[in-house]
Amino acid sequence: MENFIVSARKYRPATFETVVGQHHITGTLKNAIKNNQLAQAFLFCGPRGVGKTTCARILAKTINCTNLTPEQEACGTCESCISFQTGHSFNFHELDAASNNSVDDIRSLIDQVRIPPQAGKYKIYIIDEVHMLSANAFNAFLKTLEEPPSYAIFILATTEKHKILPTILSRCQIFDFNRIQVEDIASHLNKIAQRENIAVEADGLHIIAQKADGGLRDALSMFDQIVSYTNKNLTYKSVIDNLNILDYDYYFKLTEYLTSANVSQSLVLFDEILNNGFDGNNFINGLASHLRNLLVGKDPQTVKLLEVSENIKQKYISQSQQTSVSFILTALNLANQCDLSYKNSKNQRLQVELALIKMCHIPSVLQLAQLPASNSLTDDQIKKKTDVKTELPVAVPSAGSVPKALEKPVPVPQVPISTPAQPARPVTQTDKIVLKPQPLVNKTGGTLIPSLTSLESLASEAENKEPKYIDGHEKDPFTFEQLMSLWNSYAHKAKDEGKINIFTLLTSNEPILEHHEITVLIENKIQEGLLHEEMVYFLNFLRSQLKNFSIQIKTKKIEVQLKNRLYTSIEKYQYLAQKNPQLEEMRKRFNLDII
Repeated sequence: MENFIVSARKYRPATFETVVGQHHITGTLKNAIKNNQLAQAFLFCGPRGVGKTTCARILAKTINCTNLTPEQEACGTCESCISFQTGHSFNFHELDAASNNSVDDIRSLIDQVRIPPQAGKYKIYIIDEVHMLSANAFNAFLKTLEEPPSYAIFILATTEKHKILPTILSRCQIFDFNRIQVEDIASHLNKIAQRENIAVEADGLHIIAQKADGGLRDALSMFDQIVSYTNKNLTYKSVIDNLNILDYDYYFKLTEYLTSANVSQSLVLFDEILNNGFDGNNFINGLASHLRNLLVGKDPQTVKLLEVSENIKQKYISQSQQTSVSFILTALNLANQCDLSYKNSKNQRLQVELALIKMCHIPSVLQLAQLPASNSLTDDQIKKKTDVKTELPVAVPSAGSVPKALEKPVPVPQVPISTPAQPARPVTQTDKIVLKPQPLVNKTGGTLIPSLTSLESLASEAENKEPKYIDGHEKDPFTFEQLMSLWNSYAHKAKDEGKINIFTLLTSNEPILEHHEITVLIENKIQEGLLHEEMVYFLNFLRSQLKNFSIQIKTKKIEVQLKNRLYTSIEKYQYLAQKNPQLEEMRKRFNLDII
């Protein structure tokens, strides 16, 4: 019985030409070999399974080949290539930094570097997973990495570039490996299937390529698994069953239900998906990806962004033409909100079902938003728009029976408004408002009825008027007692009206009276602002009650002395002992402790 070799090892690239999806790396390395411009250290970084170690081995094999091809590839037949392929080359050393990450391991490596190659031009050292080296090992490796012998070349490989010291990065040529494209992985799998005489479906290979997330090694592992499961008959159905992936048909069918506002069928389909063992979060993420593909498929310029097989691509293009952009964008937003709130929800199934119900109602909402606005107003609509409560009711005649007297603007006598003796206050609903009529013109240009100025604009004008001081010529003398009586009266009135801050300000410190000038003692800027807001009403009250319109109020800031507060039991006892010295005598007589 033959030993089975997994595809990831059996079909591992042996030349730069066979490396999948990293042409920017392989092209640069071949030019460096051709021009004899090899650096002393390389750093290959990128995600797993994209060819970092493979490229390092190909480079090590190629630079020692004695019979390079015109394309700068290793011949595979010379003594150096054969010894490399059989694993007996003394010029090639590979170190796994995950298990050899100490200073002693690096010192051993440095001792090996001192020995020149016995055959060949270079000695190559590959250090895989180099980010696993300790900080001390990195520091021990620095000098040798910066100034190695002319025959030594170091190739470092890592999946976590951010963990490597900047001093190491500065001494290397850095090559960033990309995730391999879905098309490249599917094409490579198809070539392997042809060599192994395996029947495959293109849709199934695309699903494997998408699930691999840019890693060729993962794709080859899944490929081997499904080939064993299907006995060399890889189909689309077998792939989605084995990898536990939701079929595209579910999402195409669900989109039809959503666009036709079929709530019941949408919920039944979601229940079927849950019964098949799929998670609600994966479902909503898959639906968001499906909607994204529909949006991409609407524009011919973005169709190339669809990473699916040609058969599925045609389905996306067909359904995208039947679905509006407004629906897709709104449904995408709902799916994104559901995904964000899914993990924190106690009823996760309800979150997804609510999102589906909202998506079903998107067409009706969009239909209401697109209703054409009416260009003409009926009599009832005019009445509703001009229905303002006034002192006299306004009759609205029909358009066909307009009196001649109303064809011209009706003059309204101007009523003079006297200035009140008290400060202005906001307008209430019970106040009478004089409305200035304006002509309302119908379609034919004739005057129909006077229009009414909106209550909101008049109310805002009244509110914008600042209160004014009342005027007077009286300057009657008054006493401090009379002032304090009115002072306390106004303070309690403010308290009854809910102005607690004004009450506290007026009662916390006694005012100072000098002739007709009153000084209010304040403790901070906040009290000064409160007094400034109340100044007009307060001065009008004092001036009118004392019959003296020369009264002025000013403020003076005072320093607030914090009273010592008693926090501990000892402080409280000492305070009581000062008030009553016999307490200390009693404590000593009975030998009491303070706790």
